[in-house]
Amino acid sequence: MKKNFGKQTFLYPMPVLIIATYDENGNPDAMNAAWGGIHDTNQIGICLDKSHKTTANIAGKRAFTVSIADAAHVKECDYLGIASGNTEPDKIKKAGFSVTKSEFVDAPVINELPMALECEVVSMSDDEDYIVGNIINVSADESVLTDGKIDAAKLRPICYDPVSHNYNVLGEVVGKAFSDGKAIK
Repeated sequence: MKKNFGKQTFLYPMPVLIIATYDENGNPDAMNAAWGGIHDTNQIGICLDKSHKTTANIAGKRAFTVSIADAAHVKECDYLGIASGNTEPDKIKKAGFSVTKSEFVDAPVINELPMALECEVVSMSDDEDYIVGNIINVSADESVLTDGKIDAAKLRPICYDPVSHNYNVLGEVVGKAFSDGKAIK
């Protein structure tokens, strides 16, 4: 028997995304966002409240990066979610992160996080706080590659559990997509 929970924002997995931007003076900012994912082919969609400095930066620069939070940096990534760029201007540095300007968009890439999506804004919704970005480039550190491809077991991305408020690591292989279902005929 299933238990009903009513209308809730429960979804698994919920990736932990670190959104990085530059402000109007070229200062980097980053925040932790759990409400985002692939929007369409080569596009990402994220929900960001207008009160975030990051949202204002995205509106101004029309660019951002999305780093994938990993198990090796849980504390640092969580800090980026609990500290506000509106009151803590050096929160990237305080978290122990450094940045390099993206080669593809006007936004910073966090050096310590091994995978990033570099994006240009397609649309920003005024009434729903929803941002869609074209993924211009995906970069990944060689330390998380196997045979030249991103290896989730090496990346060890984390997801947010909205019920228990925990971070869980992803990576265990339990099957092969577009293949295992062929056994059912």
